[in-house]
Amino acid sequence: MPTGSVLSYLWLSMGMGALSLLTPCVFPMIPITVSYFANHSSVTRAGAIRKAAVYGVGIMLTFVVLGMSLSLIFGASGINKLAANPWVNLLITAIFIGFALSLLGVFFLTVPAAAMNRLQRTSASEDDSSITGTLLMGLVFSLTSFTCTAPFVGTLLVLASQGNWRWPLVGMAGFSFVFALPFFLLALAPQLMTQMPKAGGWMNSVKVVMGFLEIAAAMKFLSNADLIWHWNIFTRSAVLCIWASCLLMIVAYLLGWFRLNHDSDRSHVSGAGVVFSLIFLAGSIWLLNGLAGKSLGELEAFLPPIQVSATNSTPVASTETPWILNDLPRGLAEAKSQGKPIFIDFTGYTCTNCRWMEANIFPRSEIKDNMNRFVKVRLYTDGAGKVYTDQQDYENKHFGTVALPLYVLLSSSGETIDTSAGVTRNAGEFAAFLNKAH
Repeated sequence: MPTGSVLSYLWLSMGMGALSLLTPCVFPMIPITVSYFANHSSVTRAGAIRKAAVYGVGIMLTFVVLGMSLSLIFGASGINKLAANPWVNLLITAIFIGFALSLLGVFFLTVPAAAMNRLQRTSASEDDSSITGTLLMGLVFSLTSFTCTAPFVGTLLVLASQGNWRWPLVGMAGFSFVFALPFFLLALAPQLMTQMPKAGGWMNSVKVVMGFLEIAAAMKFLSNADLIWHWNIFTRSAVLCIWASCLLMIVAYLLGWFRLNHDSDRSHVSGAGVVFSLIFLAGSIWLLNGLAGKSLGELEAFLPPIQVSATNSTPVASTETPWILNDLPRGLAEAKSQGKPIFIDFTGYTCTNCRWMEANIFPRSEIKDNMNRFVKVRLYTDGAGKVYTDQQDYENKHFGTVALPLYVLLSSSGETIDTSAGVTRNAGEFAAFLNKAH
């Protein structure tokens, strides 16, 4: 697991934890947290710090145990297959759409009342100094906020499936640390409650904005199923259009052009609403630029590739060597006959890191020209069928990993020269890797 990749994933996890704090399921827990610790205050400062820390740990444990449990149950290979399974991606799509409809006020999701009441009674029955009671309050908090945080956690776990057991640990630890930190501070100082903004109409706006963003996020998983089954419906252009439409709906909502049933009355559009509507409008225009083939940089990792083919070769620009898809024996034969080294790209239809490399590193002139020296073979390991399972087994047997992406250099006789795993943002580093094959 490359250090740079881990740090990028950790920052992403912490960023999602911060965003989760803005969701409407989380904000109402602020007064509950303050009220609980005001009524169960410790005599000493050390005791207050201890109880606040235990509360934060209770929140963190809920998320970390979830991530690690999935990792241990399925393993790297199993989670890869699970994340790439089209039925699983359709299920995730349905869950995201369900959350979106809930945030838009179509219906409301709640944790079962019996479970919540039992946990609250158990927590309330503990002595003030009880660690168990405070831990249970952290669990209650996590369950209460689950309906808004689950999509963030789910996204992290899907991204983590491209790595090994350490990815869920890093992701959930980063997410839950940022998520729990403000409540640790509130548990220390209940008087801070008086300085917090009141929940009200602005929270409804957050819910609606999050709802449209959830719909946009669902398209990532729907396009995964499309790629595996080769529907060719939810293509890069289709997903970009849907994303841009979601942002435009947010703009129209923030400007007051339409309202929802659970919204409070507004006599005017606030300055913040105008500013955010302009930001989302700029975002939609930027997304539409991608329809002309313009690279969208970091966002390309979450989009379907511009061109995917299920055939043996993919014709590209006339100046480039074509890719041989899912046919290593053919690649070996061509390399032997032409006396060229082989570049193998172990990739996946649902692999976000693979898409990032293909969109941001491969097209660079110094990389593209260098790769033309090779017979280029692209092997997908997450498709539906025996050929994909065999290719994953080949990767695991010969190179000791199932992580994606994995890049392999072979000599014209088929001997391994070197391998490179994961993402690199340093084009010079990747060029140096390619130069190891002469």
